[in-house]
Amino acid sequence: MTIQPEVRARLLGGFLLLALGAWILHTFLGFLFWAVVLALTTWPVYRRLTGFIASRDHHAWPAVILTLMIGAMILLPLGYGLTKAIAEAQSLAKMLVDAQNAGLPAPEWLQTVPVAGAWLAELWNSSLGSPDAVKETLHLLQTGTAMAHTKDLASQILHRVFGLFITLLALFFLYRNGETLGRQVLWGSLKLFGDSGVRYAEHAVAAVRATVNGLVLLGLVEGLLLGVGYAVSGLSHPAMLGAITGVFAMIPFAAKLVLAVCSLVLAASGQAAAGIGLFVFGIVVILVAENYVRPMLIGGSIKLPFLWTLLGIFGGLENFGLLGLFLGPTVMAVVISIWRDSLEDAAISEG
Repeated sequence: MTIQPEVRARLLGGFLLLALGAWILHTFLGFLFWAVVLALTTWPVYRRLTGFIASRDHHAWPAVILTLMIGAMILLPLGYGLTKAIAEAQSLAKMLVDAQNAGLPAPEWLQTVPVAGAWLAELWNSSLGSPDAVKETLHLLQTGTAMAHTKDLASQILHRVFGLFITLLALFFLYRNGETLGRQVLWGSLKLFGDSGVRYAEHAVAAVRATVNGLVLLGLVEGLLLGVGYAVSGLSHPAMLGAITGVFAMIPFAAKLVLAVCSLVLAASGQAAAGIGLFVFGIVVILVAENYVRPMLIGGSIKLPFLWTLLGIFGGLENFGLLGLFLGPTVMAVVISIWRDSLEDAAISEG
């Protein structure tokens, strides 16, 4: 069947307009995707909230309230961490001023580090042990490269803050127009995949929710187990450290960073055995949770085989960063669903 010239022109014009729109929005696509993930995950909460606020005159209030709550859940921990970082930076600045006047000799515990203790102490003293060494080290740090990194960091912070604003703004409109958008997505799935399109859309939504639930629930469990490890190993404030670890555990590989810092603090204070024991215990917990339990939680909710769930998570992270953690299992769930349907259709046609 030949396509009429006017139809070709309309298709070409539509494709060019879509490409232009994608190019205009490509900087914000990641933020918009985060808004979609948050909306899909919290949609049941939004529906319950609308049940409490059912007045037609206040139909926007549920979206406003839930958006502000999610924004607060993101901003409050970040603000607390930034406040602590500023306080630590001020303490560091005071220490550097004192070091320029009297030097900063190597701490005694550094000598006790196995194998490399003497070398580390000598390196410390050559860099910070005397006022002249401190001034020379600071001079090396205060180069144009360091200033460039500082400016780049400030630019990245401003970009992320603006991105958070875009995400929350998009999230508000997704709540407001979610039902209409949902019907449009289902209609498009029906047109594209036929009667199976609704099921594919449901699998995609279930994959996103399962991934978020797997991150949050598993992060809390990791924080609880490692909090017990912190308490047994003798660290101060184990409950707070466990809570921080639980939050970081929701970000792939971030929990290992907290664990490594806590283990190094123990080793630096002369408790090398406790530090090594805590590190080994924590690594076992994190590896089992992230490489086995999390894929089973996500794959079990959407009936996705363990291997494909694991490959979807790692492949998504490799190619799309943190967004790939949600995009990978979602795409794999739809692909496997299409594959199963094609096998069923082939079996029916052969039968």
